[in-house]
Amino acid sequence: MSQIASKWAYTRGLHELGNGCYAYLQPDGSWGWSNAGLIADSGQSLLVDTLFDLRLTGEMLDTMRRAEPAASRIGTLVNTHSNGDHTFGNRLVEGAEIIASRACAEEMNKDLGDPGRLAEMKRNNDPSSTVGAFMAEIFSQFDFEGVGRVLAPTLTFEGELERRVGNKTVRLIQVGPAHTRGDVLAYIPQDRVMFTGDMLFINGHPIIWAGPVANWIKACQLMLDLDVETIVPGHGPITDKSGVRAVKNYFEYISREARRRFEAGMSVYEAAQDISLSDYSSWGDAERIVINVAALYREFSGGRTRHEGNLFEMMARLRASRRRDSRTRPE
Repeated sequence: MSQIASKWAYTRGLHELGNGCYAYLQPDGSWGWSNAGLIADSGQSLLVDTLFDLRLTGEMLDTMRRAEPAASRIGTLVNTHSNGDHTFGNRLVEGAEIIASRACAEEMNKDLGDPGRLAEMKRNNDPSSTVGAFMAEIFSQFDFEGVGRVLAPTLTFEGELERRVGNKTVRLIQVGPAHTRGDVLAYIPQDRVMFTGDMLFINGHPIIWAGPVANWIKACQLMLDLDVETIVPGHGPITDKSGVRAVKNYFEYISREARRRFEAGMSVYEAAQDISLSDYSSWGDAERIVINVAALYREFSGGRTRHEGNLFEMMARLRASRRRDSRTRPE
């Protein structure tokens, strides 16, 4: 474990990083359990992301207000990307300017910005099926009822945007499409702190909703090239450049392995089953290899490949089969 990673316990709640920077962590970092950040200086504050429902976001904001006077009125909210576990609590940050990349805003204006779909899915889910049990497990602790339409960004940008928070400069750097179409990093140079959104999953398998994977690898290299010490990922414990290298190595590895299986004519599910993840056995959510292989196959074929069946059903099957295997494996 790196010195930075061991400096902060991976516990739920607010962690002061120093000099007005805070991380809000939600172990275990699995599906929906995202992190957020707060940057405060000279009575001003900027929030990086909200959480997956109103209860969780409200608890986070109350905790921040008790710890940091500048959080009593947050002036700016940055959404690092469009996924609901980073945006569904937006409406609780009243009066804030909401900043995101243009691509992120476009995704939020579509179905991704409608928690009602997830609420309906939970109401109608059949937990007796394999995929239903999987969906029930990953979403059971979140309440999507009453979230309403997610507040959209009021300011969008492409490339890079700088904001001032008191005497601090915050660099917002668009690195997507990768995880989603509009991923953004929030970097505070003077404090050597970065909030990455879901460009980093630490101790958990990342997931390629958009791609291309080359952009994700390029973004990891950018993080390694910047003068940064403390890195708050979208999911998982606080890390440093060692965590970035691990994610970069993961994508380089699965890209090579998926390419071999694509050229051998294996299906997405066959490849996902076949790729060894033994070097990542301590990482959670290994079923995401299904989504990642599907994204890579799409890239390899120039967008022509069509996956066979429902990807969430494939993930559910893979997760269930690996759990059965682990139970039957001799000690």
